[in-house]
Amino acid sequence: MKKDKTKLRSEEWFGREDKMGFVHRSWLRNQGHPDHMFRGRPVIGICNTWSDLTPCNAHLRDFAEIVKRGVYEAGGFPLEFPVMSLGETIMKPTTMLFRNLVSMDAEESIRANPLDGIVLLTGCDKTTPSTLMGACSVNLPTIIVPGGPMLNGKWRGRDVGSGTLVWQLADAMKEGTVTREELLEAESCMSRSAGHCMTMGTASSMASTVEALGLTLPGASAIPAVDARKKVMAHLAGNRIVEMVKEGLTLSKILTREAFENAIMVNSAIGGSTNVMIHLTAIAGRIGVELNIDDFDRIGSHMPLLANLQPAGQYLMEDFYYAGGLPVAINELKGHIHNDAITVNGKTIGENCKDAPCYDRDVIRPIDSPLKEEAGIVVLKGNLCENGAVIKPSATDGKLLQHTGRAVVFESIEDYHERIDSPDLDIDETCVMVLKGVGPVGYPGMPEVGNMGLPEKLIRKGVKDMVRISDGRMSGTAYGTVVLHVSPESAIGGALALVQDGDRIELDVKNKKLTLHVPEEELAERKKRWAPPAPAATRGYVHLYINHVEQADRGCDLGFLKGGSGEEVSREPH
Repeated sequence: MKKDKTKLRSEEWFGREDKMGFVHRSWLRNQGHPDHMFRGRPVIGICNTWSDLTPCNAHLRDFAEIVKRGVYEAGGFPLEFPVMSLGETIMKPTTMLFRNLVSMDAEESIRANPLDGIVLLTGCDKTTPSTLMGACSVNLPTIIVPGGPMLNGKWRGRDVGSGTLVWQLADAMKEGTVTREELLEAESCMSRSAGHCMTMGTASSMASTVEALGLTLPGASAIPAVDARKKVMAHLAGNRIVEMVKEGLTLSKILTREAFENAIMVNSAIGGSTNVMIHLTAIAGRIGVELNIDDFDRIGSHMPLLANLQPAGQYLMEDFYYAGGLPVAINELKGHIHNDAITVNGKTIGENCKDAPCYDRDVIRPIDSPLKEEAGIVVLKGNLCENGAVIKPSATDGKLLQHTGRAVVFESIEDYHERIDSPDLDIDETCVMVLKGVGPVGYPGMPEVGNMGLPEKLIRKGVKDMVRISDGRMSGTAYGTVVLHVSPESAIGGALALVQDGDRIELDVKNKKLTLHVPEEELAERKKRWAPPAPAATRGYVHLYINHVEQADRGCDLGFLKGGSGEEVSREPH
């Protein structure tokens, strides 16, 4: 099906006066669409990640109807379609295992159907990168409507942040300073409205990231899910996607190298999640932009921290929106970012954010008075992480960023859970906790377990932080001196697999090093004795995943999904 560039893509389905035109139109008419909807109107696919099993996205069923209103108003023909939804708080073993599967779902649904433009309805952590990755591989005009954060949690007279409160309560349980009744009360107070985590966790970080990439209308990312202005933004996105189709404003025209560099800088300046690194790298791979782990360090590690948001700061996303939202932070960064990068509204990011007013300077700091001078995610290199590892200094108190300690090794997550609170565990606050087998291949799927809870006996002594190292990830809502994404991972024979109890490990964030102080000869002997673990699956998608997933430094995409197949479909179904 060779596309005529003077026609809408959907006309290859609906504009034909033959058998196939009859087929494509006739069955769709059973939903009550009149004849004129098939004649020359841009067909807009609304990719909905709604699911009752994804609490963060449970309101998106209503948002789809709002987007449709905007599409109809602008002269388009909206058609909603589902993709697999990923609920971070419910799915096992980890939603990251299924991110690439959803990207395939989105890509093939978009390509196979008569769609001219796409609206992605996203929210929970992986629903944003997965659908965007799929859309990139088709490269149609695309706009994102972020579902928005929940309202601030309210518990006992104070604001509490989703996720971050969980880690705080987990420690309090070990300390014995919180009762069961208090836990139940907190449980009912933390998540009090529709929306995703209201901390600067991965969901808020990814919503901010796609705004920084230029893929949302200005200011869309921080609006709370239940604020009526979020509905207005959804309606306007429906208007705008029709115009984007007419203008031919495809994803590849927006997602330039400069756009990705902007996103890296913005994520660093707002204290965003380490997970953004993996997702941005995968998105770039789909759209054909070269991006690697060293770019994040070079571009982002020296950025100042401007957003005073949990877990790196004090406030929550609702406060961030009231203070002026992401346009304020972007405007503060105007001396650093590429201001001429184009966005979905046809204007540059500099134009969109020029002179954005700030209403609370305690929430969003001016660039000449940041919370921290250098707070971006740091990429570490060394003999323990040949291809890199990452740490988020803004989520630490800074006391352990240069530290050498004795390794206490957990060979698996089960080993960790079995022994971490044992009184006999040989560990003190100077030790370095090491967790193996939680990388992309090893778990499989690279779960958010890198922020290991501390031993109960140390928490009861008042210990608040320790150096922790793994080949896994951690929630963007978490905090601590946590080294993540160690690559190559232990399950494929990376140096992490060779670490033993008692080894000395040195973390030196200032000099961006992570060093295992074991002689090379000894490591070579250990490598000879090492045997890979049995595969986690021998059938189905998980088998496909573990055989083709790339390492964290390359975005954890499936190697055969890099790039895209474009929008054309070569054969007919009948």
